Amino acid sequence: MTDRTLISVTGEDAEDFLQNLVTNDVTRTRGGGIVYTALLTPQGKLIADFFVVGQAEGLLIDAPAAVAPQLFQRLSMYKLRAKVALAESPLQVRRGTGTPPAGALPDPRDPAMGWRLYGEEGGDDGSDWDALRVAAMVPEWGRELGPESYILEYGFERLNGVDFRKGCYVGQEIAARMKHKTELRKGLARVRIEGIAEPGAAISAEGREAGTLHTVAGDSALAYLRYDRARGALAAGEAVLRLEDPAGA
Repeated sequence: MTDRTLISVTGEDAEDFLQNLVTNDVTRTRGGGIVYTALLTPQGKLIADFFVVGQAEGLLIDAPAAVAPQLFQRLSMYKLRAKVALAESPLQVRRGTGTPPAGALPDPRDPAMGWRLYGEEGGDDGSDWDALRVAAMVPEWGRELGPESYILEYGFERLNGVDFRKGCYVGQEIAARMKHKTELRKGLARVRIEGIAEPGAAISAEGREAGTLHTVAGDSALAYLRYDRARGALAAGEAVLRLEDPAGA
C-alpha cells in the first residue's frame, strides 16, 4: 500500500507521549492491539487520522502518506524533552476482507473494513474499498477528510476514533463541546444517487447550497451535508440524491 506511511514511536515515554496528544486511548494497544485515532489542532480541526499499533518495542503509526510529513512535523514539535524517538518505519501494511492471516489485526473502525497486517510486504486483496467505505460510512483523508474537518461531523465516535473518558488531548475542549453542548448541523451522510453524479459536485436543496458529494460507489455515495437543508430530494447536477443515513444518527 503505497498510500500509507508507517512511523515508529519508541522510547520509554512513547505511550504517554501519544496518550497526551491523540483523541483515543493509546493504552488499548498494549499487547499488540490497534486503535483508530486522530491528532487535532488546538482549535479542534483535523491534522491527520491514523491507526496506532502496539509493538514489542514502542508503537507504530499507520497514516495516510499524503499527510504523514505534516503529522511527523507536528509530533516532532510536541516531543520537547520527552524520551521519544520518531522515525519512518520500513514495515508495510497489507489489508483485506477475507480470512485474516496470522498476526492480522481487525480494522477498529468497522468490521466491514476487514483486517490489517504489518510486516515486510504491503498490498491488499483487491476488495472494493470505496464500496465498503461508502456502505460503512468511513471517511478517508483527501476524499472526505481534510484540514478543515471536525471529527465528530465525520462519525469518529461511531468509528471508535475518539474516547471521551481518556483524559486530556490536543483539541479536546472543542471536541467535548461539540459532543455535549451542541447539535451537529453539518456532517457526513450516505446518499442514494438517481442518475449520474461526480465526486466534488455541489449538492443543492430547493435551489440552496446543501453540501458536497464525495466518494461515489455505484448508486450510493458519501456526502458532506447541512442537515437542516437535507430534506426530501437533493440535486447534484442532473442527478437526484436521497439521504440514507447521517453520521450523527
